[in-house]
Amino acid sequence: MSKHNDELFKQVVSHAKEYGFVFPSSEIYDGLSAVYDYGQLGAELKNNLKTYWWKSMVQMHENIVGIDSAIFMHPKVWKASGHVDGFNDPMIDNKDSKKRYRADQLIEDKIARYQKDGKTEKAEALQQEMDAALEGDNLAALKEIIEKHEIVCPVSGTRNWTDVRQFNLMFATRMGAMAEGSDEVYLRPETAQGIFVNFLNVQKSGRMKIPFGIAQIGKAFRNEVIARQFIMRMREFEQMEMQFFVKPGTEMEWYAYWKEARLKWHKAMGIPAEKYRYHDHSKLAHYANAAVDIEFDFPFGFKEVEGIHSRTDFDLSQHQEHSGKKLQYFDSEMNQNYVPYVIETSIGLDRLFLLTLCSAYEEQDLSTDERTDSRTVLHIHPALAPVKAAILPLTKKDGLPEKAREIMNRLKVDHYVQYDEKDSIGKRYRRQDAIGTPFCITIDHQTLEDQMVTIRHRDSMEQERVAIADLDRMIADLVSWKNLLS
Repeated sequence: MSKHNDELFKQVVSHAKEYGFVFPSSEIYDGLSAVYDYGQLGAELKNNLKTYWWKSMVQMHENIVGIDSAIFMHPKVWKASGHVDGFNDPMIDNKDSKKRYRADQLIEDKIARYQKDGKTEKAEALQQEMDAALEGDNLAALKEIIEKHEIVCPVSGTRNWTDVRQFNLMFATRMGAMAEGSDEVYLRPETAQGIFVNFLNVQKSGRMKIPFGIAQIGKAFRNEVIARQFIMRMREFEQMEMQFFVKPGTEMEWYAYWKEARLKWHKAMGIPAEKYRYHDHSKLAHYANAAVDIEFDFPFGFKEVEGIHSRTDFDLSQHQEHSGKKLQYFDSEMNQNYVPYVIETSIGLDRLFLLTLCSAYEEQDLSTDERTDSRTVLHIHPALAPVKAAILPLTKKDGLPEKAREIMNRLKVDHYVQYDEKDSIGKRYRRQDAIGTPFCITIDHQTLEDQMVTIRHRDSMEQERVAIADLDRMIADLVSWKNLLS
């Protein structure tokens, strides 16, 4: 990471806390590693991102419905899915720093450095070595790669490594009134399995015909040993997943469709196309026959924000085998039963949140020959912005606050708006810029005479006079979901 980008990321993290987007969890007790709380503005932005995804998936598609499955599930679910036996990360410890790392991430960082230094052939060769070791589950080979390429601990700077070991990522707990008779259950490491075990319930109760999808937003939990980069990798996180059930043989057609559709969804937020890229998986999971990541160029480099996977019929077949219940679809046109294939789209909500902050954050120099000025602004799409409009009386007297409150009471029924009368109007504009409020509505003395207000636009800083009678319609149009979903 360059010094510039390193500083940019630190500024984004600091800004998130200062303005009420994200706080360290339990901070008065010195925090809890890799766990964060969303503040008053963060909760609003997070809910808006969820609404955008839900509307685009469920509301805009006649053949996709949503569910909300429980976090706790029968332990056999995770046995069937392969998580009990195979949900592991290859970990390695540095004996000097006492720090633990994911072996594959250490190697990926080395690959990135080779690429940055223009050593393309070395990077490609190292990538192939790592892929082969991971494919063969060869932990000894991973350590040999780390030693061969002289990969050092980022903390101690030494190469005094332990052997590579597998570490299971699931949180286990006990369920039952008495410790002796309680059962071991898991906090779900993904939300997808809640969809698969409800496949027949949704299909029959909703009279769904293939192809159809089931969407879900929910919390998941992974005991990440290496949790880093703010909310990029956490132990408690939120996923937005959709499983699309298709007829076997058509999965690659639908895979291509969702691959294109999901990238288009990201770009609709107004983020430059060059900030995104596809990364096809060189090593496929055992259940997949195709997989691609949508990666975003964060200040610390391109990282995955969403995955599109062709999962074949693995999940439903596994649950059919372990439960003894038929999880098949009767196709009336073919006059036969079959286990559907699945195309999955899975996006991390917390990563999407971080992506939004990083892409929106800007420090602008507004200096002129006459004066020195600057501002920090979040260019968040108006439909996603936490606060849609700020209501600002020019002064705290002469009936302006009363008129401003009257306008606020009209707008707050449909939109989250803020009232602010403290400090100069310029300082109030800067506060709203910093939290991404797209529109500021100023009530001045002339307002009482002509029933007109001044609307200031966040990005251009241009101002226009608008009739109070037109405010409801105007704000509704400017922050409408149609601007994202059309």
